[in-house]
Amino acid sequence: MKSVFVACAVLAFASAIAAEEMVEILRQEADVGFDGTYKHAFETSNGIVVEEHGVLKNAGSENAAVEATGSYEFTAPDGTKYALHYVADENGFQPQADFLPTPPPVPPMIQRALDYIASHPQPLPQGKVL
Repeated sequence: MKSVFVACAVLAFASAIAAEEMVEILRQEADVGFDGTYKHAFETSNGIVVEEHGVLKNAGSENAAVEATGSYEFTAPDGTKYALHYVADENGFQPQADFLPTPPPVPPMIQRALDYIASHPQPLPQGKVL
């Protein structure tokens, strides 16, 4: 009898956890064009929103590439809402968001040295190619 009670308690606990983790898809879209364009989006009941649009650039050439723009939003467990927007193209993935870390400024002495090097290029020895 005691083991049945423990089993029921464990089952009730497990079903309570599973009920908290259930997330509904509120909206879902997907479209792919014959010209290489696409878009997809979805939104869930726990506040996740994802959208992306893509287009094929330079179609038919050896430089053909997909350029994608999109965003996603979510709420962290502490209640903080995060949103990120991005572009992904031949220059790589370029995210923009307030929560992303930023590098510290270049110290003035280092910046002066970099400016000097850029304005006084050194000639390459003969036969050397960059």
